[in-house]
Amino acid sequence: MSAAIRNYALVTGAYWGFTLTDGALRMLVLLHFHALGYSAFEIALLFILYEVAGVVTNLVGGWVAQARGLRFTLYCGLVLQIVSLAALSLTSPDWLPAVSVAYVMGLQAASGVAKDLTKMSSKSAIKVLVPANAEGALFKWVALLTGSKNALKGVGFFMGGALLSGLGFSGALLAMAGSLAITLIAVALSLGDAMAGPAGKIKPKFRDVFSRDRKINALSAARLFLFGSRDIWFVVGLPVFLAAELGWSHIEVGSYMALWVIGYGFIQAIAPKMLRAQSHEPDGRTARFWIAALIAVTTAISAAIVQDFAPELAVLGGLLVFGIVFAVNSSLHSYLILAYAEGDKVAMNVGFYYMSNAIGRLSGTILSGIAYYYGGLVGCLVTSIAFLTISWIISAALPTRMTATPQS
Repeated sequence: MSAAIRNYALVTGAYWGFTLTDGALRMLVLLHFHALGYSAFEIALLFILYEVAGVVTNLVGGWVAQARGLRFTLYCGLVLQIVSLAALSLTSPDWLPAVSVAYVMGLQAASGVAKDLTKMSSKSAIKVLVPANAEGALFKWVALLTGSKNALKGVGFFMGGALLSGLGFSGALLAMAGSLAITLIAVALSLGDAMAGPAGKIKPKFRDVFSRDRKINALSAARLFLFGSRDIWFVVGLPVFLAAELGWSHIEVGSYMALWVIGYGFIQAIAPKMLRAQSHEPDGRTARFWIAALIAVTTAISAAIVQDFAPELAVLGGLLVFGIVFAVNSSLHSYLILAYAEGDKVAMNVGFYYMSNAIGRLSGTILSGIAYYYGGLVGCLVTSIAFLTISWIISAALPTRMTATPQS
């Protein structure tokens, strides 16, 4: 048990170090290129390949991890992020805008690959490291990792702004690359052969990354629409509404959303305690209940705005409730994929699942702009409700008891 906890702490520490640089990098790029006079469209282009990379990386990454081991993909993610940070520090204000955008887009794509390799490896590792006889440990461990990651991503937003002010763009990137390199070396020296995986023993075929398990396919599809529902109104609709309709400054909008992410991560981490009162392990019934709760919250926010009933309070207060309910949904889903995953295919199962998550985020990001353009924040919320309803319907296919079932 002590060795498992030690290795879990090492993997979590590596994921924490990566997450801080990931959040800081997004804020650094956004603020730096805004200060250079780049348009909102040009800045948005810088992040597109970052999101697209997640779809491919999760699919291929799970296959690579199954063949080479989770330790290999974890180290690859950390090394790729270090190289991306160092290469980004070489950008110059004297470059032509088209050259800068293309260069940064490419490195953002590399950073996106690094993020999903690290995330897939870290979350899959929990299934490998958790003691098989520790009741409830899987849910607690995955909730802690997921929640702490999101809280630290919010901290990373603040860190990015502070580093940019204190060290400048290049200095901040090099400082982060150096810190992450130290983290990588410390983990590599301490982790040993843990998570080495089945390299040399199992040669999975690429077609095996597409799950044939009905539970995993249903959960992945539900996850796609669940996370798409959040980003449909959170990515574009909410910040534009706060700035354009409520007159908030950019600092106020950024700070509020960063604090929201930190609080969201905290709720994710304590989700197992919130669900402790139920008489059974989380299952398909639990997933459907919490998605239904999310539909109710989103509908209430939308109705309050339509009726012009304290819209500012409805959005800000509603967002807090939405964050709590969504955080429980997120932790619950993160637990279920590990509970459903086959022991010898956990990396591929998790990779396939998070590929669906990436498609949902990408779809939500695109639809957020379209829905807000045609219907404002209410349009975003209504589209979000539609996605949540689809997720709830798909969740009916999830088993109602967490018992082993034959794989199809």
